[in-house]
Amino acid sequence: MRTGLERISQLANEYPDRKMQTIMHLVNKDTLRAAHNRQDKNKAHGVDQITKAEYEENIEENLEGLIARMKQFSYRPQPVRRTYIPKDGSDQMRPLGIPAYEDKLVQGAMADILTAIYEQKFYDFSYGFRPGRSQHQALEALDKKLWGWTNWVVDADIKSFFDTVDHEWMMKFLEHDIEDKNFLRYVKRFLKAGIMEEGQRYATDAGVPQGGLISPVLSNVYLHYAIDTWFMKAVAVKCEGRAEMIRFADDAVFCFELEKDARHFYEALKKRLDKFKLELSEEKSKIIKFGRRAGKEAEKFDFLGFTHITAKSRKGTYCIKRTTSQKKLKAKRQTAKKWLRKNMHMHIKELVAKLNAKLRGHYNYYGIIGNYKAMKAFREYVMDRLKATLNRRGKRNITTEVFYRLIKAYPVALPRIVYKM
Repeated sequence: MRTGLERISQLANEYPDRKMQTIMHLVNKDTLRAAHNRQDKNKAHGVDQITKAEYEENIEENLEGLIARMKQFSYRPQPVRRTYIPKDGSDQMRPLGIPAYEDKLVQGAMADILTAIYEQKFYDFSYGFRPGRSQHQALEALDKKLWGWTNWVVDADIKSFFDTVDHEWMMKFLEHDIEDKNFLRYVKRFLKAGIMEEGQRYATDAGVPQGGLISPVLSNVYLHYAIDTWFMKAVAVKCEGRAEMIRFADDAVFCFELEKDARHFYEALKKRLDKFKLELSEEKSKIIKFGRRAGKEAEKFDFLGFTHITAKSRKGTYCIKRTTSQKKLKAKRQTAKKWLRKNMHMHIKELVAKLNAKLRGHYNYYGIIGNYKAMKAFREYVMDRLKATLNRRGKRNITTEVFYRLIKAYPVALPRIVYKM
């Protein structure tokens, strides 16, 4: 399996303009079994109601049957089961898609093949959903641009990107690099598989499969051709000043040296997105002055959960400050509050232990130098909610002195700086 994928990667690297002709054979018993082994046994089931444990009982027979159906093209992906979960700690709900079990396996194997092909083609400024890349690497790369020549930033937000990906354009992009008709046929079947909600099936005329293992790489392929390649070959080269970008999935920041380049690009971006059936959210997108020369006119913008602000260091020199965005901070507070209420009857030792695991996850992401104050404020909020929770379950007023004696016995994790950019 690995040899096959490595060969695909090698060919894509050595012959970037050559179309891949025969790749469907890499969706075989070995790659499907590998995809099965990667599945989380605790994940919810799709419309087929099959779990990993149940599929594993007759794994050899099941995989052979799946391969036989795929060769005969009688295998058809099932609709994604749609459920809803709370959105960012608010009372609003966001949809969550759960594919059928065999669809997870096929998508997993096909995603590996697409990754082997496109990792050689994607630009270095693309960080989302790619092997060995993270949000913090994207932030660090952006930091280097903001410290130097950048004077203007275009903060672009695409409306409901994952739900509006155009299927015809998606297939055209893939056909640019892949000639294997059988592979493309199954990609199209996944795009058109539909959604099942409360027993009712709904067609999917746009968007990538919700919860699909193939969706992240498909989204990157779409944005690679709709934005990245266009920016590099048609925008940056025509700008009078420097122009670069950083993208993490559908979240992108464009840096410009000159104002007129930034403004020309903003108008061109709207037309470019419209061509590919996407839409710029103008209420969330903006052109701002940012950088060491911005002075008092400097504005701020959000990227990957952080608000970026031009500031001065203690020595009076230019620096970039990043703090947890107010939107994310509000959502995190609401999530913590609801979790504490839901688990208020746990023994305090277990309650604090699980709370600490969540806090450490928060610190591991937001623990960037300059953001200690925001993390400390978040911990103080959590401590206040913890005290209120203990009061509520005991129906008594725990004094501050008693509360801090409890916290001394069961310490709440302190903030820490993890990344120094």
